[in-house]
Amino acid sequence: MVEDDEGHARLIEKNIRRAGVNNEIIPFTNGTEALTYLFGADGSGEASAGRHLLILLDLNLPDMTGVDILEKVKSNVHTKRSPVVVLTTTDDTREIQRCYDLGANVYITKPVNYEGFANAIRQLGLFFSVMQVPETA
Repeated sequence: MVEDDEGHARLIEKNIRRAGVNNEIIPFTNGTEALTYLFGADGSGEASAGRHLLILLDLNLPDMTGVDILEKVKSNVHTKRSPVVVLTTTDDTREIQRCYDLGANVYITKPVNYEGFANAIRQLGLFFSVMQVPETA
């Protein structure tokens, strides 16, 4: 999960757990740390070979945009099959189109109010509990 808002990160994890998803969630508050995890110190992406990854990605990060991360993930042979769920406050139609063009699997705009956000994440958790995630190359 790449999310710089600590409150959102806690809410996301809590409601994904409520939906019965018990997979490990590794939180990152910026793109640099997330990319280092995904691509390793050498930047090749081989660090993710054999992992079953699902990336929950905010677009508005302090050090880079989520679009930059999405582009890198989808253009790397080791991570390109990993599902990417964009979860952001941005509802600009051009940004949504751009994310899908780059290979985002799902684009969700965060609801503004707490209950709407919590409910959306619970539903996302239910979706996660039944979806298949491929092994990275």
